[in-house]
Amino acid sequence: MNVFLAAGTYRCRDVARSVGAAVDAGVTWVDTAPNYGAGAAEGALRPVLEAHPQVGVSTKVGFVPRSDRRPATDAGVLPYDGHADHCIAGPYVTWQLARSRTRLGRDPDLVFVHNPEHGATDRAGLSRALTGGFEALEAAADAGHIGGYGVATWSGLASGRFTVTELTAVAEAVGGQHHHFRAVQFPVSLVRLAVVADALGGRGTLADARDAGLDVFASAPLGGGELLGTMTDELVRVIAPRTTPAQAALLVALSAPGVSRVLLSASTPAHRADALGAVAREPPVAGPVEKGHRCPRSLTTPGPPPG
Repeated sequence: MNVFLAAGTYRCRDVARSVGAAVDAGVTWVDTAPNYGAGAAEGALRPVLEAHPQVGVSTKVGFVPRSDRRPATDAGVLPYDGHADHCIAGPYVTWQLARSRTRLGRDPDLVFVHNPEHGATDRAGLSRALTGGFEALEAAADAGHIGGYGVATWSGLASGRFTVTELTAVAEAVGGQHHHFRAVQFPVSLVRLAVVADALGGRGTLADARDAGLDVFASAPLGGGELLGTMTDELVRVIAPRTTPAQAALLVALSAPGVSRVLLSASTPAHRADALGAVAREPPVAGPVEKGHRCPRSLTTPGPPPG
């Protein structure tokens, strides 16, 4: 299958060790954010990226880590007091991106606007905020400081706060036909099974992203870990016989039409081997879950958003 695992760093206990092992196992992309690891994740990645310059890296802009609030306030890049924890205003995006480049030790290949639905109260306000953020990212891309940008969201697309079409329209308004909007990131798993079901029918967010030519980074493929305790033997057999519960759950995201990369934080060699085993398998013939199968009720309740 032409889908690749990427090393995620959200809730990763030892970023350098975990990502280093993932890269040694063949993973070629790592995803992070300034607020991951209590603000230390980007810096922890620097030696790994320096040792493996061929590995792609994506980071994010938007959340204001506690450690950055005072410096950002002193720099005058926050349009409000330093107690706010989210901002995608142009000056802050530019400032945060410069700090990320320093921490990573290189230019990021991709920068996601992180959970833009977090701050805006209405659709018009959200559109204005995205415009400001996209303008800063287009300028960074034009200057060669980033390879492109996207939007990473926990609930914005699922709730209808914005659509792929609307995001693309903002990018075109800001950057014209040659804009640098390249990707979206959102949860794809048994917990969010409607996303997969819609894609199998050629509709929904995954289909929209494919039609727009965007890469899709599937986040939380194991539902934040909750799936592993609720995968029944029956469900595993329905998805893919002779797999482990983790492999079966991962195959749902890996085989979803339109997904480019699946983000996974694997903390042990056994977890990494399990995940790579899922990538090596053929996708389920009848789709991730056969028509008519009912998932446990616990799998339909979304977990807490990454922040």
